[in-house]
Amino acid sequence: MIALIAPYDKTGAADLARGLVALGFEIVSTSGTLKHLTQAGIPARSVSDLTGFPEILDGRVKTLHPAVHAGLLARRDKPEHLNELARQGLTAIDLVAVNLYPFRETIAKPEVTLEAALENIDIGGPTMLRAAAKNFPSVLVLVEPADYEEAIERLRKENAPLDYRRRLAGKAFQHVARYDTAIAAYLRTARPEALAGGAAAQPPNSDLHFPQQLTIGLEKAADLRYGENPHQEAAVYLLDLVSLTSAPTPATRSPPSAELLRPTAR
Repeated sequence: MIALIAPYDKTGAADLARGLVALGFEIVSTSGTLKHLTQAGIPARSVSDLTGFPEILDGRVKTLHPAVHAGLLARRDKPEHLNELARQGLTAIDLVAVNLYPFRETIAKPEVTLEAALENIDIGGPTMLRAAAKNFPSVLVLVEPADYEEAIERLRKENAPLDYRRRLAGKAFQHVARYDTAIAAYLRTARPEALAGGAAAQPPNSDLHFPQQLTIGLEKAADLRYGENPHQEAAVYLLDLVSLTSAPTPATRSPPSAELLRPTAR
């Protein structure tokens, strides 16, 4: 069994990997997580060993490879999928633990530049999450460190039923959806001159201000004692405004700085 562990937020990653190794998993990781795990004394190998291809473009391309995504998307209930993996010399991946570059945190900084924001748009992470979540009957997908302990316990007891896997898959798609919502809002609300180097201001009723399609990110603030009626449940959600208040201006634009732009290795 193979687990691909490559979270940006490495909280609990070593404990997760240690628990998976004890259950017989082989751990595969990208460079930053691989270093984190090996320093903790946990055996792991590089995703480049899996793909046969090095990480390139300052880490922009690490996991975007058929060896990763065929391993995630192959249906275990279809012998032809497994046979095709074997013919291609590929291996199924059974668990993915990934969370994403800190885009929202980056654009919340008052001094953020457009270049810094773009460098913190994660590509490989959402792609892995979507692939694993699509194939949730076969692949366990973990996007929040808070879920690691339960996952280990369930795997130890061989109690990871379809409804549990489906719940985690829904959480992964929601994680990616909120992430993409923040990116779209940032690019839509950033001043045009900051995005286009001096473009003229858009008319107030343009698609920039009132887009044809619009998604809104919400985060739960609290559970309530009851809903509209005493027998109902309810919760309060807050509107995610971070991407609406941190668009770059011409004064904050500057040439790219590798130290500022590049997120810490996944």
